[in-house]
Amino acid sequence: MAVDLCFRRAVRADLPAIVALLTDDVLGAARESGSIAEYELAFADIDADPNHLLVVGDQDGRVVSCLQATMLPCLTHGGRRRAQFEGVRVAGDLRGHDIGHQMLDWAIIWARTQGCGMIQLTTDRRRGDACRFYETLGFVASHDGLKLTLVPAEPEV
Repeated sequence: MAVDLCFRRAVRADLPAIVALLTDDVLGAARESGSIAEYELAFADIDADPNHLLVVGDQDGRVVSCLQATMLPCLTHGGRRRAQFEGVRVAGDLRGHDIGHQMLDWAIIWARTQGCGMIQLTTDRRRGDACRFYETLGFVASHDGLKLTLVPAEPEV
């Protein structure tokens, strides 16, 4: 029996499956919230902004992968746009089955069609398999990335 795999823009009904993918490892399980309400607000913002794309891999009706792509206007590199990929995940039981490779190929083509001249992504250093995977696709660890976690600001009264 053939298995159909397609990549498409995520819809609101995909959100529980996407959140499940984001929590499907030790790092994600410790970082992600259990409440779907916050994800619903973020999904609405992402879905409404034409510079963002939340894509899912759909295999015979099951969401098996996800990736968020953001187009960034940049003054560097001759003013060409760049794409930022975030939240790249494949279902744990399907890792190693070429789904991630197919999804990144699809997303790279999408970035080119949007006029992006570069794609950047980050992955936690503790995800050694992910780093090696991205390198097989031609990504190069050419820069050091730094992050600063912000505490939510108190509302002004």
